[in-house]
Amino acid sequence: MIIKGKVHKLGDDINTDDIIAAKYLVTTDEKELAKHFMENLFPDFAAKIHPGDIVVAGKNFGCGSSREHAPLAIKGAGVSAVIAKNFAGIFFRNAINIGLPFLESDAVERISEGDVLEIDLSAGLIKNLSKNEEYNTQPFPKFLQEIVEKKGLINLVKSKPRRSK
Repeated sequence: MIIKGKVHKLGDDINTDDIIAAKYLVTTDEKELAKHFMENLFPDFAAKIHPGDIVVAGKNFGCGSSREHAPLAIKGAGVSAVIAKNFAGIFFRNAINIGLPFLESDAVERISEGDVLEIDLSAGLIKNLSKNEEYNTQPFPKFLQEIVEKKGLINLVKSKPRRSK
């Protein structure tokens, strides 16, 4: 699976309240949450995101409370993938459940705001088309690629034929 998009760069320790403020947790509608993506730190951030864009961050992305709304807001904004130095464990799980691709890479320091990246999830390869560089990362396992292709774990489960008892 290949993902291509423009980079929006964030720093370290972006917590779930930064991603989507608690006052918006009254809905699980991705599009509604997307309107408020990162507004506590950058009020106009959501307006800058275009479908297919990629968020690149530093260490400990998604730390804080266990809110499923955070990856929903990111996905609803049209972000096709998140690359960070590392992720908080609970964010990792919530992102998987909704089919939001995420990759860990030390190369985040070499990636700049506005760069165009092409990500090959199967090969674990990030190409920075703006800088003509390539970075290796862990290949996305096949079962995670299936979840992404089906747009979430629930959709994947629903698509599988039921076994007879």
